[in-house]
Amino acid sequence: MQNKGFTLVEMMVSLFIGAFILAGVMFTFISMKTTSKDTLDIGDLQESGRLAINIMQRDIEQVGFWGTFYEDSFTSANTTSLDNPTSDCYSTVNNGSFPDLSSSSNFRSIYAETASSLLAFNCIASAKTNSDILQLKFLQGERLTVADTVANDSDENYFIAQQEQAEFVRGSQASADININASIWPYSHHIYYIADQTYQMNNTDTTIPVLMRKRLQGDKIVEDTIMEGVENMRFIFGLDTNADGRVDGYRSISDISLSDWENRKRILTVQIFLLVRTIHADNGLTLKNQTYVLGEDSNARTLTFDDDFRRAVFTTTIRLNNVGANLWKM
Repeated sequence: MQNKGFTLVEMMVSLFIGAFILAGVMFTFISMKTTSKDTLDIGDLQESGRLAINIMQRDIEQVGFWGTFYEDSFTSANTTSLDNPTSDCYSTVNNGSFPDLSSSSNFRSIYAETASSLLAFNCIASAKTNSDILQLKFLQGERLTVADTVANDSDENYFIAQQEQAEFVRGSQASADININASIWPYSHHIYYIADQTYQMNNTDTTIPVLMRKRLQGDKIVEDTIMEGVENMRFIFGLDTNADGRVDGYRSISDISLSDWENRKRILTVQIFLLVRTIHADNGLTLKNQTYVLGEDSNARTLTFDDDFRRAVFTTTIRLNNVGANLWKM
């Protein structure tokens, strides 16, 4: 019996079919890899934007709450204050960590500025210009007992409230020094801003925009890294101008007067706009539109880029539940 092999034509046809199938498999693999990377990038953007907003939202919602202290302002007659830290974060008068009882201006629990230079709020040396900075002073939501203050270290600041009297204190408190009708709360002072941070990745220096926070800790200001990839931040404030407990209009930072900041009943809502970008560029990404708008008002901030980073804008509106026309009424 004579054995037969493949002819040259059959071999060429087989090779062609095999190459065609291999090309299809490779194309499918590359497409799936690209799709997976896009999905991961979009997921990272969503997660970064959501977490950044949630962290700030928890603080913003506490603004205006002063425990069982029901006076409309902090004065030398109703308040005992502490000295501000040497390297305190402040801007304009009576805007430090603790009330200045000698000032004729009201202590501000919420305040914002747009960074015009790297140096801002007397404590920030690397603020991203043309991005907003938000300052908040608030009580954390869990009421404490004297035993709770003893358990904490000397770096904790507290607010002791008793209707018409207020006291800012630091460190553990003795029960004999606190009125039985008083309430005790942890006190916080936070400043959120954007800064560029340089990290070493794969032996290469990489600069990344980061949401940063300065905060009061004891008698000093410390710094925290909150979320990488947050590139720009803008705030719009909803104001009640006729004391009816409703927002009458929204204003950007440039349209808010000093008296608006000092009136603790006026600012009712805060609208946040965050521009978030991926950590790494994607050279294979084709972006048709790289213009992003923060806000829809006449002062909307328009940002245009020419690079290979994927970006997304996140926004939410937060109500200051402890602020309004009926504030401090018993």
